[in-house]
Parts: sequence; structure tokens; C-alpha cells
Amino acid sequence: MQNHRDNWSSKITFVFAAAGSAVGLGNLWRFSYEAGNNGGGLFVLIYLIAIVFVASPVLLAELCMGRHTSKDAIGSFISIKPGTKFRYIGHMGYIAAIMILSFYSAIAGVSVGYLYKAISGEFSILSQTESVETLVKQSQNMYNALAADHLSMSILIVIFMLMTVYIVSKGIAGGIEKFTKIFMPILFVILGIMIIRSLTLPNASDGVAFYLQPKISSLNIDLVISAIGQAFFSLSLGMGTMITYGSYLSKKENLPQSAGMIALFDTSIAVLAGFMVFPVLFSLGMSPEQGAGGMFVVLPILFSKIPLGQIFAILFFGLLAIAALTSTISLLEVPVAIMVDNRNWNRKKASWMLGAVTLLFAIPAAIFEDFFSLWNQIWGTVALTVGGLLISIFVGWVWKPENALREMDPNSKLLKIGRIWAFLIKYFIPVLILIILISSVINLF
Repeated sequence: MQNHRDNWSSKITFVFAAAGSAVGLGNLWRFSYEAGNNGGGLFVLIYLIAIVFVASPVLLAELCMGRHTSKDAIGSFISIKPGTKFRYIGHMGYIAAIMILSFYSAIAGVSVGYLYKAISGEFSILSQTESVETLVKQSQNMYNALAADHLSMSILIVIFMLMTVYIVSKGIAGGIEKFTKIFMPILFVILGIMIIRSLTLPNASDGVAFYLQPKISSLNIDLVISAIGQAFFSLSLGMGTMITYGSYLSKKENLPQSAGMIALFDTSIAVLAGFMVFPVLFSLGMSPEQGAGGMFVVLPILFSKIPLGQIFAILFFGLLAIAALTSTISLLEVPVAIMVDNRNWNRKKASWMLGAVTLLFAIPAAIFEDFFSLWNQIWGTVALTVGGLLISIFVGWVWKPENALREMDPNSKLLKIGRIWAFLIKYFIPVLILIILISSVINLF
């Protein structure tokens, strides 16, 4: 017998939960990391274009599929087109969600570890020297020591996964809604405080200039695919998250409006995060091209040198842990919903079993940096971009845009904008992504 399917209690809790999925380490850690490694302003510009013309249309397509079928990321394809081979998109999304969750958990574990360091006042050791070189070396050693402490990292990852599994096991109203409704507004307030502090640092304007001024000389295929991949990553697209979240949505909700609010939340946080990170980097005279641990090396130096630094450190790493948790919740929800819908598992069993499977990949991601980087590239960029491509082909050519439009707007009030969306989802997005993917493969040889 089919398990009873939960529903969001209101539109705002759905938007908060979906935005919570999008607003996470993908914005606060990965966006700044990718922007710094891809020339700053030009990456940001292409990312914003990708959000409007690529990611947002796919977001709306996923929400339409989910609400129309009230099914998970596999069941939605089967319900729309029984027997279709496109159902393997859902299977790929299922795997991608677990793999992303595995390396995400490693960074999430570091955020929890640094929250503990902030509370215990460990960053105060950095205030004992004025040399930037020495400060950076000390902070780098602090990060390296945690990353190399495999036992501590494993414990932190387990703690984080336990929190994620517990919340997801409680379902929509009792778990995901309750958590995001409380912590999403807190996240916005803390981020605002951090941005104000960052922009008032010496030489902060140099960081803002790097972040906002596009340099055409930086343009290459790798930058473009990284920007599009980041757009999919930050909006949790291409792996069935938004299909799953849409399946819990009431028929009376306005889908284009909801999609617009989610995209606006996500993009705003990503852009604002850059105003927090890059002024700090340039104030300290550091290169914006930081590794995966760059944020954890740079910000403790800032906290050690400013008034009330320990309080800011607690606020920031608390923010980072909350942001990580809102994302890991949505990542785990994808395979959990599939098991609940298709295997008749109860939610608690699915949550704990899949959490255990994720840990098998999360520990290597924490221990081996090359493994982490490889998983980030394969599952965080390529798999999601390919997933978005296949979803746009399915909606544009198999389900047909007119059917999706009836789901999102039964009264045809948005006919004009609907035609634009149909063109993007049917022609523009598949062709663009195919050209970029083929070009990136050619560049390898």
C-alpha cells in the first residue's frame, strides 16, 4: 500500500524549505570558491545570466513535474510517460544526491568543528602576531590539523549526518518545515551582520572591484560550464530535489511565483556571500584563488583582529552550519522519498538506511582531498548539468510544454511568458548545454 504523502502546510514554509535547500554551502562556500577560481566578476555575470535563462526555467519544470504527479524523482517520469527510459534521470539524481551529500558532509563537518573552535576561543591564538604571512600560515595549519585528524573529522561527519537523518525522518511538517521556518530568517540576519562588518575593512573596495568587474580575458569554456554548474548546484537542480519538493505542493499554489521567490532568495544569498568573502581576502592581501578550505583559513584571521571577533566567529560558523544543514536535509530527502514511494519503506527506515550508505562515501571525501575534488567536479557540476539537460528535453519533447503550462497556470493568465519559458526549455537550454558540454570534452584533447 502507498504511504500517506505529506504536504507543505503553507506557501511560505514551502518557499523557506526550497530556498533552504538552495541557500546553503553552495552559496556561502562553493559560490565564492568557484568565483575566486574563475576570475571574479565575469563568473558572477555568467552565473546571473545562467540563473535567469537556464536554471530558473528548469526549476519551474521540476516543480511542475512534481506537483502534477505527486511522485518522487523516479515516479514523476513514469507517471507522465509509463515505461519511459527517462526514468533513469531519476535514478541518476538519486545517486547524485547521495554522492553530493557525501562530500557536502565533509565541509559541513568542518563547519561544525569550526563552530566549536569559535565557541572555545581557539581563534584568539591568531591575535598574537601582526604579520599577515604568519597569520595565514597559523590559520592554514589550524585547518590542516583538523583535516588531517581523521578521527575527529569522521566524528564530526557522523554528528552532522545524525542531525540530518533525524530531521528528515520526522517528515515534512514535523521535521523539514519546523527546522527551516525557524532557522532561515536567522540565517538572513546573521549574513547581513557579517556583510556589514566585511565591507568596513581596509581595502575592502579592492575585493568588491574584483567581485563585480568582469574581465573578458577570463572567458573560457571551463568558466562557462562552472557558472552553469554552480547555478544548478545552488538551486538544487538536475537531481530531483525540486521534483520531490514540488510533489508535496498544493494545487492551489502559484508555481511561477514560488519558483521566482526561490530563485530570488538563492541568487540574493549567493551574491551577498561574495560581498562577505572577497573584501576579507583582499583586506588580508590574499589571492582570491583559494582551495576548498579557503574560507576556513581566511575568516578566523578576520575574527581574531576585529572587536567582538569571537561573537562574530560564533555567528558566522553557526550560520555556516545552519546553511549546511538546510542543504543536506534536501539532499537526503530525494532518495528517502524514492524509497518511501517505490519500496514502501517507512520514512524513518529510509532516512537511517540511506544516511548510513552516505557515510560510506563521506568518510573518504573527508580524508582524501583528491577524492573530494573529484567528487565535487563529477557530481557537483557535470552530473547536475547533464541532469538539467535531460529534464529540459523530457519536459520540452516528451511531456510537452503545453501540458506543463496547464499545470503551472490552468487559467492561461501567463500565456505570453509561458511561451518564452516553452522556447527556453524546448530549444535554448538543451542546445546551449550540449554545445558547452561538447566543447568542454573537445578541450580535454
